[in-house]
Amino acid sequence: MTTTVYARVESPLGELLLVGEESAADVGERAGGVRLRSLSVPGQKGGAVVEDGWRYAPEAFTEVGRQLEAYFAGRSTRFDVPVAEGLGTEFQRRVWAVLESIPYGSTVSYGEVAAQVGASGAGVRAVGTAIGRNPLLVVRPCHRVIGADGALRGYAGGLERKKLLLGLEGGAERSEP
Repeated sequence: MTTTVYARVESPLGELLLVGEESAADVGERAGGVRLRSLSVPGQKGGAVVEDGWRYAPEAFTEVGRQLEAYFAGRSTRFDVPVAEGLGTEFQRRVWAVLESIPYGSTVSYGEVAAQVGASGAGVRAVGTAIGRNPLLVVRPCHRVIGADGALRGYAGGLERKKLLLGLEGGAERSEP
């Protein structure tokens, strides 16, 4: 049986809402373990909202919280957290896999992501949509995708947060669209 659990964590982006799936096996294998399903920022377009029946369980997110704290403090450049399986369409999962391969402090264009998933030309718009539906902001670094001209484009958490994350990672200043 799987239980949906959630917690709230303070961050430079505001209060993050962490949502995960916890099963009896997860608890047995990894005390306080959870498979992360969503990480949302306040006011995020399409962000998670706590639902009836979810259990508030900050202890289940101890490791995720530790990694987020290290990332925001500049002590860590990557995340190693269990992620819930079966989220998104097959196309979205392909796009999200490309996001996970973008190195810390680097950026790529939407067109470069499209080329990597074989969706060039008009497929760039579909790639942008898939990126916008990324349920794991920060952990799955969609903030590292920018316009071909170097301008910041779309971010479900808002362009100011995208700029903050890129600045945190030492990314070069980018112009606003």
